[in-house]
Amino acid sequence: MTVYSKKKEKNKPDYVLICIIFLLVIFGIIMLTSAGAPVGYERFGDSYYYLKHQVIYGLIPGIIVCLIMSKIKYTFWKKFAVLMLFVSIVLLTIVFIPGIGSEYGTAKSWINIGGLSLQPSEIVKLTFLIYLATWLEKRGQKNISDFFYGFLPFIFLLGLVTVLMLLQPDMGTMLIIVAEILIVYFIAGGAISHLLLLGSGGLALLYFLIKLAPYRAARLTIFMHPELDPKGIGYHINQAFLAIGSGGIWGRGYGHSRQKFQYLPEVIGDSIFAIIAEEMGFIICIIVIILFVLLFIRGLKIAKQVPDMYGKLIVVGIISWFLIQAFVNIGGMVGLLPLTGVPLPFISAGGTSLLVSLAAVGLVINISKHAR
Repeated sequence: MTVYSKKKEKNKPDYVLICIIFLLVIFGIIMLTSAGAPVGYERFGDSYYYLKHQVIYGLIPGIIVCLIMSKIKYTFWKKFAVLMLFVSIVLLTIVFIPGIGSEYGTAKSWINIGGLSLQPSEIVKLTFLIYLATWLEKRGQKNISDFFYGFLPFIFLLGLVTVLMLLQPDMGTMLIIVAEILIVYFIAGGAISHLLLLGSGGLALLYFLIKLAPYRAARLTIFMHPELDPKGIGYHINQAFLAIGSGGIWGRGYGHSRQKFQYLPEVIGDSIFAIIAEEMGFIICIIVIILFVLLFIRGLKIAKQVPDMYGKLIVVGIISWFLIQAFVNIGGMVGLLPLTGVPLPFISAGGTSLLVSLAAVGLVINISKHAR
């Protein structure tokens, strides 16, 4: 082992990053306790059902996996890059198997085995990223910027995952993964002209998908005119507006939300930010947003100090995933973006989401130990 590598092994993890994640996770548990109480009691006769579920299936295994990932050198996962791609494809395919795949809302994006359920697309956010970071590093910047040796193979890989997610369909998560991957591709040396070409094709595909499914067109119409059909397709966003508006600057007080009592849909999932606004107020909402921005900035600092392209791409991909997903979720709640149904990272209920997010954090922590 070289002197350089010994020195890198002695580096401490990024404690600022750890503190930000700690605050987000603890705040998420606190808010889930309040938001999940009415729906937990109504469905299961237990006000703490969703809190217990989040802790048992998300937080505890997530912390364990986070610690393991933080101890194993990040380059170790290169060996399993192809396996990661295989796992990604298999997981996205299993949801179509009768008796295993299960539906939630309009999407068949869950696997249910023996009473335990998980969302494969959440796992793919990390596994596909690890594969792609390995692939991009091996290609090198010169080949990546080449149309035939870089762009076309990249389109094939991205298209493979995208098609499987569109078949579910899970457009919200698909858009998060596509945005995450495109940022990584650009950082690795992808040509801007190729990205513009891909963007044009993506817009055309999006237009086709909206025309193909009436409910997508309805969501877009409500986004532009939320006052339309407040008791039908516009019910969700109008109830979210009511929750956010009634919170004011300081909120109604912790536990005093009215909208969580069967008025606002998905209070423990993608609507939890509206409950935060109603109970905790504008100031706390701004602090939550600032924490996500600080997480992104801290991640960029780590990425700049990573000695290799693989580690840099992993960090950029993960922090982009967290920031984009947070702003897509919050943007949908406040009417800046159409509702997509994606959870708020570290805060919304979802054992798979929290577990995978903490695993990704563990990977970033390990990379921070090897930063210059």
